[in-house]
Amino acid sequence: MRVTTLSPAALLLTLLPLTVAAGQQQQQPLQSQLRPSSSSSQHQQQQYHHQPLDAAATATSTKDSTPPPYRDALLSLHKSLVSIESITGNENGVGRWLVDYLVARGYTAELQFVAPGGGDDGNEKERFNIVAWPPAEEGSDRHEEERGEKLGKRAVVRADPKVVLTSHIDVVPPYIPYSISDEGDAITSRTMIKGRGSVDAKASVAAMITAIDDLLARPSTSSSSTSSSSVRNDVMLLFVVDEEVAGAGMRAFSDSLARMHPPPRPFSAVIFGEPTENKLACGHKGALFCDITARGVAAHSGYPWLGKSANELVVRALARVLDADLGSSDLFGNTTVNVGLLQGGVAGNVIPERALVKIGVRVAVGPQEGGAKHVEEKIRRILDDVDDEAFGFTCSQGYGSVECDCDVPDFDTITVNYGTDVPNLAGNHTRYLYGPGDILVAHGARENLTVGVLEESVEGYKKLILHALDRAQ
Repeated sequence: MRVTTLSPAALLLTLLPLTVAAGQQQQQPLQSQLRPSSSSSQHQQQQYHHQPLDAAATATSTKDSTPPPYRDALLSLHKSLVSIESITGNENGVGRWLVDYLVARGYTAELQFVAPGGGDDGNEKERFNIVAWPPAEEGSDRHEEERGEKLGKRAVVRADPKVVLTSHIDVVPPYIPYSISDEGDAITSRTMIKGRGSVDAKASVAAMITAIDDLLARPSTSSSSTSSSSVRNDVMLLFVVDEEVAGAGMRAFSDSLARMHPPPRPFSAVIFGEPTENKLACGHKGALFCDITARGVAAHSGYPWLGKSANELVVRALARVLDADLGSSDLFGNTTVNVGLLQGGVAGNVIPERALVKIGVRVAVGPQEGGAKHVEEKIRRILDDVDDEAFGFTCSQGYGSVECDCDVPDFDTITVNYGTDVPNLAGNHTRYLYGPGDILVAHGARENLTVGVLEESVEGYKKLILHALDRAQ
């Protein structure tokens, strides 16, 4: 096959899945090239199965007069995702389950392998991003191409996505089992769901898939002129790993686009799923993470003038850093510094020779490229002013404040202080940041959201998809 005959988007699909990092063995795709299967028996033989809710959870509520028709499917999908532990580095299980789920429902899926991230037991494990497209309409060119592949013929899925929906399938530790309060014998919009990832961000994953399914099932309910064929052909799903640590999954996807010749046509819009209280985020602060080391001279604590305290140096420096004006903006407020770790000294009666401090900075100033560097230089000048010889100062690659499009009718707006994968995906696309749940509980022991919040996000994603498709026409 001559790749010069392919559209840029088709070229993208032929290059996925990618191999893992250098020296790693290329992995095999799941379930017969990951095309929709005409048989359900193969799906049933996989390790993870779609988990039906308890009897109480599947009952419709007498208190909710008109629950959405997708309630049971949404809650069942959400339960299955949350029930599979997927702490960063250990995303394999939930990834394999999600691929099987999508393919069984007629989606086309591809894997993009990402270098292993360890896993909670210290073993390196295969992990991958999932790239998926909604079921093709029967009789369409794409449907016939997929049908040809199932018959053993080589075919190319000529998807040409204009809008991408993306979220992450990894979660922070520790694992917290799924639970749902049944309020007696019925699920209502006030029923609470708990568990690690119930908010961040498996709620977004479940709601995005449900939103697409509902748009395809009930296109006539929308006031938008966008047709169901546009949803089928112009929307792509991307679920990535490693968002909670280093963004390796999204960076791998972004880098794969940059390596293509010719480059694929830019996406028109990307909708990122994160907990924003079902409000449309106008952006989020940037981030910068740094190590400060101090070198002193050890001595007896009774004779401090004979030594030089590394701990005292960092205390004086940190006080000035915390009091300094590191930049602010009307949209994001003040740049803030968290002193996350302090280490130094060996005993109370010894002048400490070495000290280490790890800080996390939430950057309120832009631009996205360069804003963090501006803050880094301010901190460096403070350290040099305290002692121009004693300090070492190294920072990870940071970024300035990130702006997103929030000018969409019928959405409340918000700004957030946490980091996302938004800056990890290069390109000149419109960026939307939206999702169910509250970040204030997302990483805690009480991570939770209500059924009503989850269902509201499905409607929000539907509106965003249609809005983005209308703008892309």
